[in-house]
Amino acid sequence: MNAKDTVFRGVNALHRSLVRASRGRVGGRLGGMPVVILETVGRKSGEPRRTMLTAPVVDGDTVVLVASYGGDSRHPAWYLNLTADPSVTIERDGRREPMTARTATAEEKAAYWPRIVASYRGYAGYQKRTDRDIPVVLLTPR
Repeated sequence: MNAKDTVFRGVNALHRSLVRASRGRVGGRLGGMPVVILETVGRKSGEPRRTMLTAPVVDGDTVVLVASYGGDSRHPAWYLNLTADPSVTIERDGRREPMTARTATAEEKAAYWPRIVASYRGYAGYQKRTDRDIPVVLLTPR
């Protein structure tokens, strides 16, 4: 594990504790976007894994996530986990919601991308910083 991964995990754990303890009243929004706690199943361990993410777009029942990892050349672990097992749970506003995850098609990504970047311009910079195509993930209720 490199330094970026270690820092990410530490900040994530602290933020998750704040959001959970306050039922989303503290830390439930970041940069104007709602924050969700995404729970996946570890693809290697089989253990539950939780990470804090922003949802730049909520489109009806669909929650949109961006697997940017800050423009890193690697996919984030949470994305690899949900591609192995798309049955996930999110927690937002103190409520747990079972969801099914899937990677957006190229057409869906093209349709959502302007709204994603309008929510947070940094996503456009992340895409420029990496050669990989940053996946957009669509979560829908199970």
